[in-house]
Amino acid sequence: MPDTETYADLHADATAVLSRWAATSPAAAANRDRTLALLAAGPVAMSRAHRAGHLTASALVLDATGARVLLCLHGRFRKWVQLGGHCEPGDRTLAAAALREATEESGIAGLVIDPEPIDVDIHPVACQGGSLHYDVRFAVLAPAGATERVSAESEALGWFPPDRLPEPLADGTVQLVAPGLAALARRAAG
Repeated sequence: MPDTETYADLHADATAVLSRWAATSPAAAANRDRTLALLAAGPVAMSRAHRAGHLTASALVLDATGARVLLCLHGRFRKWVQLGGHCEPGDRTLAAAALREATEESGIAGLVIDPEPIDVDIHPVACQGGSLHYDVRFAVLAPAGATERVSAESEALGWFPPDRLPEPLADGTVQLVAPGLAALARRAAG
């Protein structure tokens, strides 16, 4: 089992962020509540070694105008999905974990994250022989003129209009578009 002190700051941040978060849908509210129940296990819930499930962080990357979203064709399950993945011991916040994953997987420097989640999704995965990902999702804005670079985890990266996402699309990805665009609009207005 991992050293739970390694994840103490990240666990505290996740608990605080999700406790105050105004969910973007009834499903997200139910998933937030289930995730807070998982976090009651302590910092170990942040580690992929936690058999009952663990938190992950992902990001819907939008271009500066909101006219396109960046998705990756995932190398293992061969579906288009937002960028993201496991929290690491060096991550201090969920937003930082999502931003790190988005930067690593897109190859784009200068990404800017909205620190408020746009969704929480819970789905089964093959980690540790079968587990659940409690995925906290954020909106991330790419700088104007950003050029993506495919990482080892992706077959391809592509920019798509929010109303014409590619197939096959991973379950739960489409539900990120409306709250992602709303986060971009709030940022532009503020």
